[in-house]
Amino acid sequence: MTPVEPEDVLPEDASEALLIGRLWDPGTQGPRPVLFHDGALLDLFESAHTVSALLNGDDLPDVLERGRREAHRSWNLRDVLNPPAGNRDHAPHLLSPVDLQAVKACGVTFVDSMIERVIEERCAGDMTLAEQMRTQVLEAIGGSLTGVRPGSEEAARVKEVLVREGFWSQYLEVGIGPDPEVFTKSPVLSTVGSGEDIGIPSFSSWNNPEPELVLMVDNQGRIRGCTLGNDVNLRDIEGRSALLLGMAKDNNGSAALGPFIRLFDDAYTLDDARQETIRLIVSGANGYTLTGTNSVQRLSRPFEELVGAAFGRHHQYPDGFALFTGTLFAPNEDRNAPGMGFTHETGDIVQISSSRLGTLTNRVQPTEELAPWTYGIGDLLEYVVNDGQIRRRAATAGTP
Repeated sequence: MTPVEPEDVLPEDASEALLIGRLWDPGTQGPRPVLFHDGALLDLFESAHTVSALLNGDDLPDVLERGRREAHRSWNLRDVLNPPAGNRDHAPHLLSPVDLQAVKACGVTFVDSMIERVIEERCAGDMTLAEQMRTQVLEAIGGSLTGVRPGSEEAARVKEVLVREGFWSQYLEVGIGPDPEVFTKSPVLSTVGSGEDIGIPSFSSWNNPEPELVLMVDNQGRIRGCTLGNDVNLRDIEGRSALLLGMAKDNNGSAALGPFIRLFDDAYTLDDARQETIRLIVSGANGYTLTGTNSVQRLSRPFEELVGAAFGRHHQYPDGFALFTGTLFAPNEDRNAPGMGFTHETGDIVQISSSRLGTLTNRVQPTEELAPWTYGIGDLLEYVVNDGQIRRRAATAGTP
């Protein structure tokens, strides 16, 4: 197996990027927040036990600077990216950079992908009808809704026409209506990181990756940084009914994040994130390749509007939250038989990348064959408490 090199995962300007993440430490049997610096991952656990606590602090720059100077432990990134085969739990390896944050997601935030959601609904999850329905829907809307501002008078007029023609949809409501769709993607601590497997459950036969920019928002509603995400999507399940969204979106291994969170600073700002171009490559058996692009600048709603729909007087997040911002990418090219479109196959390698955020890589496996998700909030609390007890005993032992 070809070793993974740091340049395979890091952004092109890694030397000037503020990158934080999480690492599994086999020595203490728990997760450690880390800072990337000069080819190494520096342990930040003494300053903040979780990434959530790190991002919620007002002294974040000072904590990171102190971490560079005073970190007692570090790991070589190349070693972390290449744990021994079959011995992953007993070697340091990357985790999802998100821990106690809620994991939220916005849907139907791009006009092009909104049309695909309508097609799924019209097909009732049957991929064999997709091409026929795509033609009918595009004819009904006059070919494109590009440029229609959600919630505007123009959007209201479009709605009136589509209702009259019998083509109005709940997806159009959240796509061009006044309120965006925001849903809970996955439970706390359930996301997987770069190098880990993602899952497709056996009950799905039409599914795809969703390459997305993910905003990291603290408990005051401030956007502190961003990362890459894969909002793994089961098109046949959601297509049967939007009320099956939980079944379509929340399964083991269905949310991947990473490889690191890039914090905003003078070298990389929120406005830089607005201009991101996220690339997708799916590599399968027999030389199969699918490529795609998610142009974040084409979002139909600004970041602030999406965050405001999730956070405010109506809803708070004491540990902060990660917010998937949606994707422009919706594959409709045929993978196997004509008219059958794209769907994942076991063993697919999914790479989601950006020149300034790095590369998130995952392998597709049957959900039912993934290692069960067992490390939860209780385990993390116990880990933190035990660390504190060990430190107190060590301090007491050293007291004359």
